[in-house]
Amino acid sequence: MREYSKWTPNKQISQPPKFVSGVDGLRTLAVIGVIMYHLLPNIMKGGFLGVPLFLLITGYFVTNQLTRQWQAGQPLKLRSFYWRRFKRLYPPLVGMLLFTSAYITLFARESLVHLRIIILTNLTWVYNWWAIGHGQSYFDRFNGASPFTHLWTLGVEAQFYLIWPVILIWLLKRGGLKLTRRVTIGLAVLSIILMAVLYQPTNLNRVYYGTDTRAFSLLFGSWLALVWPRQKLKVTLLAKERYLLNGAGAISLILLIISFFTINGEVASTYRGIMALDSLVGLVLLATIVHPGAQVNQWLTNPVFHYIGQRSYEIYIYQLPVMVFYERLFPVGDAPWLNALIELGLVFGISELAYRLVESPLKRKALGPHRKQSQPQKKWVTLTVMGLITVIAGVGILGPQPQPAKSSLQKQLQHNKQATSDRNKKIAAGKVPKVDVNSPSLKQKYQLNSKQLKQAGDWRITAVGDSVMVDAANDLQEVMPHAMVQAKVGMQGAAGLNILKDLANKNQLSPIVVVNLGTNGAISDQVADEIVQTVGDRQLYWITPHVPTRPWQKAVVTQIKREAKQHPNVHVVDWNTKSKNHHNWFGKDNVHMNEIGNAQFTRLLVTTIIKEEK
Repeated sequence: MREYSKWTPNKQISQPPKFVSGVDGLRTLAVIGVIMYHLLPNIMKGGFLGVPLFLLITGYFVTNQLTRQWQAGQPLKLRSFYWRRFKRLYPPLVGMLLFTSAYITLFARESLVHLRIIILTNLTWVYNWWAIGHGQSYFDRFNGASPFTHLWTLGVEAQFYLIWPVILIWLLKRGGLKLTRRVTIGLAVLSIILMAVLYQPTNLNRVYYGTDTRAFSLLFGSWLALVWPRQKLKVTLLAKERYLLNGAGAISLILLIISFFTINGEVASTYRGIMALDSLVGLVLLATIVHPGAQVNQWLTNPVFHYIGQRSYEIYIYQLPVMVFYERLFPVGDAPWLNALIELGLVFGISELAYRLVESPLKRKALGPHRKQSQPQKKWVTLTVMGLITVIAGVGILGPQPQPAKSSLQKQLQHNKQATSDRNKKIAAGKVPKVDVNSPSLKQKYQLNSKQLKQAGDWRITAVGDSVMVDAANDLQEVMPHAMVQAKVGMQGAAGLNILKDLANKNQLSPIVVVNLGTNGAISDQVADEIVQTVGDRQLYWITPHVPTRPWQKAVVTQIKREAKQHPNVHVVDWNTKSKNHHNWFGKDNVHMNEIGNAQFTRLLVTTIIKEEK
């Protein structure tokens, strides 16, 4: 007799309804977290943790369905299981890929690079593994953000659908429920260990996109289904039991919401335990939602959550393409909230359209021929539009694919990085060129007098920054030849902090420290505070970013000014204000400077230091 036979429910207790309406609320919480992270990463910095919630739900209901069939002695028809799952996932995904590819073909041809392989890997559900070696960091929204980055999740889920049922059936047949539970939780622990061991601060892609390192959320959900199957839980509970479940649900819900606002996706602790703990909190919440005797399901049940939850898949797959293309067209940095509302409206509008055109017709078809069919004229219009989009997308996907080529800016940054590295070596060897303080060309280029040039030539400086500092490094070291510049394209706040910590540990931080971070993403308050603490009692000159095309610009500027108010040794180098309305100082992206802008950037830093050092 199978072990599940021990779970036969009390016949006097009514069976809970099959549909768990509160799960729509959990899906809503998850998709809102992800969307708000992409829209306003400085506000909801931990919104990316919505993804583990989706994975928990998937793991629970897939495992619950299969084990329920096994318990009832029904044959587990994997072909039928795969067909149902992929029929749900595939059509909306194909529609999104076609729409996005058509837009790229018409209006964003620079994104044609790798388009064919991106489409192919998504259609074969291995995009997450391709992105590990070829994609950009999930947390880098500045350097050519891809409209497909978020699809790594679908690859992880699809691979779970393919592999887990086979493993689950084998375990159940081999050792029953007891062995299956143990192996499932053991695999989850192994996944957590892999994430911690494989974590590299300079390359998050491996642990963030890897199926093996993200499987613990899916496996937690699966384990919950094995120990907490909804159909075996009592509808009627004692008052103490109900209060306990409701309390656990309320606490876990609050903790998850707090994590959305506090957890930083770029620090080591997130990958060495925090993300796993967050998934466990989500597991507790899911357990209370699916329990028919608790009230948590009712708390998360309402028409709004039902609406969003039912469309969460479409909302998820369309949100990033909408944001990427919108932010290429409009400068969102000065009015992030207004633009976020506009983008949110576009995401929901397009998702609703996709839901009505793809998923709703499939549901009607599944319900049988008695359902009302759409009018022939409307059907022909839809088919014509879809046919046109498919043709345009096909031109982009099947046509000549441009080879990855470095832009003039990328070539310039690479040249500057090499030149800076060479000069850093000379500084370390004590071979520092002197500044010709009487040079007419230097005075004219930087609008500095001989006295100012002499002062700048004597400063010992450590400068840490992103691609903007890479761009300006030659000018900085021309005027301040003792400046050791540690700059890297794509550097974000946490990475800059790690460099500062490493230099501090080696006693290599100069009396003057210059920081230029914030171009590539928001900086958490924790990272900002640690930067100040690492610099210690040295003088810290923090340059405000000019990145009008990104929603975090205003928040980073405010954050830097707040740090300066709180710490007397922190000084604001207000490049954001200085550069406003000076479009002639910048290249095409309106972020990296041209020759004039680099000179003005350098001049502002020099004059600010002179002013503060008096």
